[in-house]
Amino acid sequence: MFMLAALGSGCAVIRPGEVGVKQTFGRLKPRTFEQGLYALNPFTTRMLVIPTRTRNFTSRYEDIPSKEGLNISVELSVLYSFDGRQAQRLVQEVGLDFERVLLTNVFRSAIADMSARFYSADLYTSKRDSIEIEIKKKIGELLAARGFIIENVLLKSIVLPAGLAAAIENKLEAEQLALRMQFVLQKERQEAERRVIEAKGIRDAQLILQEGLTPQILQYQSIQAFKDLSTSPNAKIIITDGRAPFLIGGDMLGPNSSGSGSSAPRVNRPLMPAAPVLPIPQLPRE
Repeated sequence: MFMLAALGSGCAVIRPGEVGVKQTFGRLKPRTFEQGLYALNPFTTRMLVIPTRTRNFTSRYEDIPSKEGLNISVELSVLYSFDGRQAQRLVQEVGLDFERVLLTNVFRSAIADMSARFYSADLYTSKRDSIEIEIKKKIGELLAARGFIIENVLLKSIVLPAGLAAAIENKLEAEQLALRMQFVLQKERQEAERRVIEAKGIRDAQLILQEGLTPQILQYQSIQAFKDLSTSPNAKIIITDGRAPFLIGGDMLGPNSSGSGSSAPRVNRPLMPAAPVLPIPQLPRE
């Protein structure tokens, strides 16, 4: 059992996304070990493992000054990875607790430097993306020499003083209302233009019809109407003064025009203006 335990403790496993640095009698070996299984003397040597995969480091920073001098609270998330070739140097200069010793302080310094260049209200507008890009650039410059690769920076939570937050929200709400009113006004202008165009079209159509309705055309249409009436089997009476004829017939008086007791009034409807018609022949007297 003792031998098995000794053999088990004399092996080190480096997983994918990690590198290892051997430390023998407190001294670091210059070689960096990639993923795999390695044998070592458990009494004199140990393997220090450093992750190289993408990691998410999130921390909240209080009392960050803005350009107008207000203190804000920011929660910052940084996606970063590590160049394994710098592992021996990182352990030598910083140690394995590099997130607490190095990253936390660098991130706070970078975000404080960037926030001092912007107003608090900018964190609630489209300038927020610009702030994140500037912070990423600043952190990258500070950590590139130590082998850190900054992939992305995200401002997850921003807390402003209560009075300032309410004022910013009211301002943004007023801006949205102004944009809405501009949209409504633009819509009303387009509707007014549509009505003007429609009215012009109706007017032009009426002018064209008036120009086309000459006395000759009206006379021709009147003759055609009287011709159709003359071929109708229904009895009718046509009275005219030579200009506007009137038609009196059973089809104009309603279904009960011939019977007594009908309450339907007599209807005399003028036809369209026409030329003088032929005189009505005299009916024989009984």
